[in-house]
Order: sequence, then C-alpha cells, then structure tokens
Amino acid sequence: MNATIDVVVSGHLTIDLLPRMETVGLRELPSPGHLFETGPMDYSTGGAVSNTGLALHRLGVDVRLMGTVGEDILGQAVISLLDARDPILSQFVRRSDQPSSYTIVLSPERVDRIFLHYPGPNDTFDATYVDFEQVAHARIFHLGYPVLMGRLMADDGLEVEKIYRRAKATGVVTSLDTALPDPTGISGQVNWRKLISRTLPYTDIFVPSIEEILFMLRRNDFDAWHGDVLSHLTADYLADLADELLAMGAVVAGFKMGEMGIYLQTGSASKFERLSRLPIDMTQWANHRVWKPAFEVEVVGTTGAGDSAYAGLLTAMLKGLPPDEAVTWACAVGACNVEAPDATSGIRTWEATAERLQSGWRQRDIVLAGYG
Repeated sequence: MNATIDVVVSGHLTIDLLPRMETVGLRELPSPGHLFETGPMDYSTGGAVSNTGLALHRLGVDVRLMGTVGEDILGQAVISLLDARDPILSQFVRRSDQPSSYTIVLSPERVDRIFLHYPGPNDTFDATYVDFEQVAHARIFHLGYPVLMGRLMADDGLEVEKIYRRAKATGVVTSLDTALPDPTGISGQVNWRKLISRTLPYTDIFVPSIEEILFMLRRNDFDAWHGDVLSHLTADYLADLADELLAMGAVVAGFKMGEMGIYLQTGSASKFERLSRLPIDMTQWANHRVWKPAFEVEVVGTTGAGDSAYAGLLTAMLKGLPPDEAVTWACAVGACNVEAPDATSGIRTWEATAERLQSGWRQRDIVLAGYG
C-alpha cells in the first residue's frame, strides 16, 4: 500500500494557558492570599497531539491529528486555533460532551515548568478514537502522553498495546512518546515496565525523556538522584538502558536529555525491515549509537521542547537523513522551541532551520562521560 499521509499524531490534546511570570518569585509563589502581578497570558493548543503535530506541520510534513476535545468554549478554542493553522488538522479531532482538557503552565522566574492539568476527555481516549483506516495510509503513526490518559493507563497499558498492535498490523511505522508520571497520582502506580514491555514489540521508534524512562524502568536511580539526573549519566549507562528498550522490541530507542541533548541507539539491520515506509538507508541506521548536545539558545520557555525535538527527528527520518544528522535536527528543532514561551510558535520551517544550522549555530560545550 502506498502511504498518502506522512504522519498521524494521536493521543493527548489540551489547551495551554501560560501567564508570563518573569517577575514572580518562585519562593513567594505558595504564599496564601498574595496577589502577584503577571504579564499577558499566552495561550496555545497543547498536549502531544498539538505540540508534535503542529511542529511537524511547520516543518512541512503532511500530518493529521487524532484527539478529543469538549463542546465547550475551550474545545472551540482548540479547534479554532488548529483551523487557523490549517483546517485539515482538525479533521479527525473528536468532540466529547465532557469539559475540555486544559493545562495552566506556571514558569516563575523562567524556571522549569509547574503544571496544573485537567485531563477531561483525554481520560476516555482508547482505540475507538483512532481511525486505523487513515493510519494504514500513513508512513508514521505517533501517539503521545498515555501517562496523562486514564483509559490508556488502565490494566497496565492493555489499551496502549491494543492500539499499537492494530496500528503495526497496517504496516505503518509506529512511534511512542511519554510524559513524567506523578509519583503520588494514578500514573505513579502503573506497572510501567509491564506497559512498556507489552507495547514495544509493536513500537518502532521510542524516544522518551531520560527522567521519564528512569521513573518507569529504573526507579531506584530516579529516586536516589533527587532530580539531578543529568550529572549521573554516562555513555555506558545510556547504552545499557537503550539496549534494554531494543531488547523489548523497539528498532530505534533513545532519550531526550534537555541541555545535554539527545542520545539515540538502533537495532540490527533485520529489524529495520519494519521501517520500510521510510526512505532511510538501513546500512547507515542499523547498530548505530549517536549523541548530540543541545544548541546554544536563550531559553524563554520549555513547554513542548521534547515534543518539538521528536518532530525534528521524525521529519529527518521522513527525509531519509542518516542518524547523526537526524539527531542534530531533533536538537535543532527542540532548541528553536525553547526560544518562545508556548509550545509551537518558536518552530521554524525546515528551510529556515537548515539555514540556521548552515550558519554555524553552536552546540553547547557539554561532555557525556565515556562517549567518543
């Protein structure tokens, strides 16, 4: 079957509300009864469906979105914002009688984000929300944030496995992204090792953040490092963790690591037969390891940075680039993202990003112990 769509992006969809809080002190924020003066409110569609989908669209990829919103004013705003980009984007977004999902993103003093999130109809999302007929006509099927979707977390991810099993049966290349579970919430009680091990046999590309995968597979390290993950990473540690994901079934596995960039590792050539809808050279991609540090930028906001990096990686693979260049592109698109307060407005076109790369854009002077 000839693919007629580049990517179908499915999963979590919300609206992000981002008050500008540069003058709000982080330590003072919890003070009861205190009025804080903020800047204007930025707002945009959010969640993996929007963040990754709109980044792909901006990069010139033919993309379709599959998610769900309510019939209320927030749901109408989501549809309106998508239609303003391209009416085709909302074609497969379902309407629900539940109140729409929203996320209030707090970034006092431009520190990393604090989220206040209402899941809304995302909690009822399951395989019935995925149009597998359209998926069959795509090159890549990507689903994001099952961590924030109640139905997908139930029974330790039985519905996630069902979606990926059905998607992979169509011949599409499958891709999965996650979010960080809440240790005190429902997502923190899921058997994530079971969910991942039952899903990766049908998942070709899996590049979560390093914090997410440590929480899910190496909780002892995650807890022992008390949020200071990056300083403990070495090339051997990342290779061992990636080997575990490849053994579970992934073809391409890696980790988004913030300022430390992206690490990617791949399986054997025989596995790459599963990626036949992509124009990549399996002799270049098979049995490969690559790490690239992040690019030098002035950080304005980090919302959607990982989603944008994922979009850069998938676009590079759609264009048939070798793995070293694909990871560079992932880092570049993620870096463009953090130059804006919201999840999508910092993304440039493929051509504009290429010009920036060709102009000598510097990457951060960071060392990954044992790499090289």
